[in-house]
Formats: sequence, structure tokens, C-alpha cells
Amino acid sequence: MPQPHHPVRAFQWDLGRQVERLDWLLAQLPRYADWGYQELYLHLEDAVEFPGVPGVARHDAYSYRQMERLVQTATQVGIKVVPIVNLLGHTQYLIKVPALRDLNELTGPEGSPLPSGQICPLHPRTLEVAEKLLRDMRPFCTAGKVHVGLDESFHLGRHPLSRAEVARIGLGTHFAGHVNRLRDLTRKLGLRMGMWGDMLYFLPEAIPLLPADTIIYEWYYYGFPRRPRVELFNFAENDLGERLRTHGFEVWGCPMNGSARYEPLPHFTDRLDNILSWWRHGARIGTTGLLVTSWEPFRLAMEMTTVVDAAAACLWLNPGTTDPREMLTCGFARVFGKTSARKSAQVALACDRHPFSGYPRWQANERWDTVSRRESLAPYRQEVRHFAKLLRDSRRLPAPLHTSLEYRHYLAVRELFLRQAAREAGRKTTSATRIAARAYAKALQVGQRAVRAMWRFTRDRRVRGANERILRQDAERFRAWQRGKAVFGGPYQLCYTVRNFAPSLQLVGVEQQQADGAWQPLQSCLTIEFLTEAAQPRGPFIREHAAPVSWDGQPAHLPALRLVLRGVGQVRIEQVELRCGRKIWPLTPRSKKLGRPAPKAGLPELDWTKVQDAWLLNRPAAR
Repeated sequence: MPQPHHPVRAFQWDLGRQVERLDWLLAQLPRYADWGYQELYLHLEDAVEFPGVPGVARHDAYSYRQMERLVQTATQVGIKVVPIVNLLGHTQYLIKVPALRDLNELTGPEGSPLPSGQICPLHPRTLEVAEKLLRDMRPFCTAGKVHVGLDESFHLGRHPLSRAEVARIGLGTHFAGHVNRLRDLTRKLGLRMGMWGDMLYFLPEAIPLLPADTIIYEWYYYGFPRRPRVELFNFAENDLGERLRTHGFEVWGCPMNGSARYEPLPHFTDRLDNILSWWRHGARIGTTGLLVTSWEPFRLAMEMTTVVDAAAACLWLNPGTTDPREMLTCGFARVFGKTSARKSAQVALACDRHPFSGYPRWQANERWDTVSRRESLAPYRQEVRHFAKLLRDSRRLPAPLHTSLEYRHYLAVRELFLRQAAREAGRKTTSATRIAARAYAKALQVGQRAVRAMWRFTRDRRVRGANERILRQDAERFRAWQRGKAVFGGPYQLCYTVRNFAPSLQLVGVEQQQADGAWQPLQSCLTIEFLTEAAQPRGPFIREHAAPVSWDGQPAHLPALRLVLRGVGQVRIEQVELRCGRKIWPLTPRSKKLGRPAPKAGLPELDWTKVQDAWLLNRPAAR
């Protein structure tokens, strides 16, 4: 008869992207204890003072005394703390320090360290610096363990020292050597070591070489029916957890509670599906713990990720409750009270119908001249109506949810205005665009107040958040457009469709050849969507892309253009056209597959400077 599954229950705060007010964090700890959480993982990077390594902590970092107070409060309510000290990938927090830059795995042609990258495992000072960092965090390791990261270390083996060792013993053994040396350091400090498991997807030969007492935290942030998948292997199903358990390792399952990159709200359906998938998978393979991670919450209201954590607690507080609507209702009730919990859950789940997802949409946060002039406006009008209704329904709901909806409604109005106005770039403004502009101006004022409130609920009121900076830039572009500036680029635009039929990690871009023969980038965009719907070997997503093109309009001087693919995997490019108002130059062939199939094994080469495939566009006459 199978034994009941009672994993250790843990949550994570990502304080490395932004610091939350200490008073707010302290107030949450008793609540998490009441919800049955037992451990707190702190992702810190340079957001904490390291007395032994001066210069690492940024200006708004938590002081050592503040960290002591946080850990003491957690201890008082029965929650143990596990600091995360990244010691391979995600070590830009060290490389940024001039005195530590030579630790970089990446070097220039002349051998000097580059300004960004990750630390080299074999650098003579790496272990010295690692020991100082770990020793500084030792008093806060009240769970008796420390997490050393090691995830997404795609630059592994690039340093001359690393290349020499890899050539001699192989990449997996090279990686395992670093793990073993870090384990010796942590053991000397009386701590047990944990690490993320994703590098073992790519280097399975390292598994039998790892220290037996290492804790492996396997993460995957989409729902899955049987096993987690591997994004860089075209989302192939993977049995890493089972293999680790066969080797005797303690394994934890790690879902995520929040949004992806620029999303203003978590995709609540996906988040709960992800958590439920790990809970079921953990019961099947016998995982030790469930760690609900949090990443990059600085573009949303932190309380919205807290609601997801509270909803996840249904798995042990309300066994048998696995319906996302019921779980989310419980989550809102635990965080904000029962009065509006059911309505809040209904509104939150309704937001999932129109996720603000995908880099083609997110590009508007940085520039408006990549907004395609040929997209249909109908779905954007529908999105505006949808969020306008939800916004009316949310007026009496908790303020963090209501203000998040105000911001989401702003983004919907912005998307519609941009596509309406982009169509008329360089031409006389029509009444339809003037109406859209008035609606946008009104939404902009509401959105600016909303993002300020979203930030100030839990963060320093004196600091401007990332969303505030985006909306400030939006306001500047809007004023420039009102003055007649070409914020949507010149009259000529290259429009093309990307069919992401085999998702992996691709970067598609447009380049224009200059007089000297060099190719100048005009636009580039990642294809990843961060949705469970997109995390499948056969991708359903088709996105419009566009790039501004410089041209004098003379047929004899038609621009030389090419589409390029970087990253890992394949895409299909379709419906490529050079457009100017009603003039359209179809470029041939109209459809082409770029790239190579994603690998099925090994560490993929993620070099964003390297063109994996290119398509030189032919240019027939206009129609």
C-alpha cells in the first residue's frame, strides 16, 4: 500500500530583483507559518551585505542586522531559513565588482575578463570568494543547509583554464568537480548543500559523480501530465527526478508562484496547474519537499504571488481540494479575508483569458517602431472590452488586485492605440486614431497611478519601480507622437509572421546591409511565451513581428535585408512583406524554415552573438 506523501513545505522570496520593505516581510512570516510552511528560501544575490566581501552589496541592500532580524522572526514562528548563494550561473552580482571581475568565465580575445558572464570554477580565487560568501551567510542557515544555485550555467567551459580541463576529463566531470569542491566548503561550515537540478538535464554523466548528500531542487514552471520537460530540448519529457532518486539523492520539486518577465499578474491557472503537477509528481517519485519559488516579482504587486502561495497551502490544509477556482478562493481568503474571496478568484482567473505574454508584445515597453502595421485590430478591441468589464467588477475587491487590473487595462488600451496609430505612420491622423489617442491618454493617467500603488504596497515609496519607468517612457513617446515625431519609425516597415512550431529558445531578428557590407540589426525578438500552452513539442503560437526599414523609396535602391535566427531550435517565417502605406512588396519565398532541430542531449550552445541561420530576402516589384 503506498505511503502518504508528506513533503517539507517551503516558499521562496526573490529579493535579488527588488527589496521588499522589511516591515512587510516580517508581517508575512506568521501568516506563512499559519499556512503550514516550514522553510523560507531567500534568493539574495547583491541584496544583502556580505561583510567578508566588501563591494558586493548594492546601495539598497539589507544590512546584516536587518537580515538577522528577518531570520530571528522566522525562527520565532517556526520557519527555518535557507539562503541561496549563487556560485556559478547568475553570478553577475560578483563580476560587477571590479576587484572580482577576473573571476569571469568569459574573456576577450586578448584574455581580459568581460564585464558580464559567470564565475569560472577553476579560477584560483573562486573558492576563496565562495568561502567568504558562505561564511557570511552561515548564521542565517537555520535549516542547517545552504543553496548554492548552479542553474543555467550556459557559459560553462569557456575560460582557458576550463577548456583545458574539459578537453581532458569532459564537461560533466568538470561540472561535478565544482560541485564537490563547494560541498567540501559547506561541510566545513557545518552545512548541507543544495543545488538546482537543471544542469543535470544537460550533463547527466555528472550525476554519479556528485556528493551523495547533495539536495537536488528540480524546477519546471509549467503544468505537466507525467514528468517535467526540458525547454532547450524542444520540451522533451525528462525523467531526471526518477534517476536522481535511484541514485539515492534527496529531491525537491519546485513550481513557481508568479509572473514571467513583463506580465503584470500571475497567470493563475498556469501557476496552480504547475503546483498541482509537482505535488502529484512528488507523490509518485517520493520527493522530500515542495519549494514554491518566486522570481522577478518587481513588475507586479507582491501580494498577488502571496495569494498563490496561500492557495498552494490547500494541498496540505484542505486535502482533496485540487480545483483551481476553489484553491484560489482559499488563497484570497487567507490573504485578504473571506468577504470578497470568491469574487476575487473569479476576476483573477478571468484575467488568464488574455495573458500579456510574449516578447513580440513586450517589445512595446522599449520601442514603438516594431509594432506591426498590418495586424487586425479586432482582438485588441476585444481585450480592451474584457479588461474594462473586469475593472468595473473589481472596484470593491482588494486594492492590490484592483490596481493590477488598472495596469492590465492600461496595457490593453495601449496595445490598441499603438496598432491603430502605427497604421497611419507618416500620414494624416484619422478620427479613429484621435479617438484611440484620447482613450489612451486617459488610461495612461490611471496606469501611472496604478503602477505607483502596486510598487508602494510592499516597497520603498521613495524608489521608482520598473513599471513606473516604462510608463514614463510611454508618456514621453506619446507626447512626441502628438508633436508629429516619427515614434513608429519611417514610412517603410518589414512585416513578417513567426510560427513557433517547435518551441525551444529562439531569437529571430531582421538586419539591413550597409554600404560597407556589414549587417545592421533593426529588430530582434525572443519567441518563448512562458505559458503551459506553449510548453509543448508542437507549438501553437503564431506572432506578428515588424522592423523599421531605411529606404529612399527608389526601386533601384531597394534595401538588402535578411532574417536571422539565433539561440536554439527552429521557427518558420511566413508572409514577409515590405510595406509603405497601401504599397506592399511581397518578399520571396513567402515561407521558410530557419534553424536546426533542438538537441536531444548535451549542453546546448547559447551564444546570442552567433547567427544559427539566415535568410536573404528577395525583392520583387511593388503591388
